[in-house]
Amino acid sequence: MGMVREKKKERGKTLMKSRRELKNEVKELFRGNWGQAIKLTLIPVVFQILISMFVAIGALAVIYFISRYSSGSEMSTFSNTDSTATSGNGFGSPIAGLLMTMILVGINFTFLEWLRTKNADFKVLKGAFSVFSKRHFIAVLILYILISVFTLLWTLLFIIPGIIKSFSYSQAYLIYKDLSETDNEDTNYLDYITESRKLMDGHKFDFFILKLSFIGWDILAVLTLGIGYIWLTPYKTATYVAFYKDLVAKQRPDLSSKDNDNKDGKPIIVQY
Repeated sequence: MGMVREKKKERGKTLMKSRRELKNEVKELFRGNWGQAIKLTLIPVVFQILISMFVAIGALAVIYFISRYSSGSEMSTFSNTDSTATSGNGFGSPIAGLLMTMILVGINFTFLEWLRTKNADFKVLKGAFSVFSKRHFIAVLILYILISVFTLLWTLLFIIPGIIKSFSYSQAYLIYKDLSETDNEDTNYLDYITESRKLMDGHKFDFFILKLSFIGWDILAVLTLGIGYIWLTPYKTATYVAFYKDLVAKQRPDLSSKDNDNKDGKPIIVQY
């Protein structure tokens, strides 16, 4: 076992916490504070519940129409009507995606501070909407556009490269948060994406497996018409942020120095 660990070090791969350790860290963080975690992720939870309900209703509708109508012309009429009714949603989806990303990034920022300071005394609405501020809004918007464009271009080549690159860019927002707090004026938006790629080098599969480990819980949450996401969403989101926290502590200790700033247990006021 020791030889295996040495070989990993020789390859330059950072040894990280296991999935179990990351999840246990979040469970310990949430102990006695589940209400705070749930309130923080309430907006994406409501969104996921609505999606689950629409999926369930859509599935039932398809089953009903397949069993109800045997005529191909009737099914064709239904399909044409459905496509006409949904054709006007092209504009709303990107805007909704942007707004949800902004909220999720704010939630991730708050979880990162919570994981580092162990202080649950924060305002959930301020945390969830922290990106909608003069300090962060433009930067996160530009990062969102750049990441979307780069991912789309890679996806146009082939689907798999697009998926791989999405994992490479996945830490850009949190990298931005940490680097922007160092007051380094020489850092530009492309640097945050580049740093994310470097950080995820050799760890994209680890992050993929971490996400995959929640698939059973996702299925259960959908089966409860999304109600399960009330607990699952904060658990998943904080675990993904814990992955970043652990990764950056190993590869960029200069950015994770705040992990040890709260040894005396005093509350730390997070400014957004």
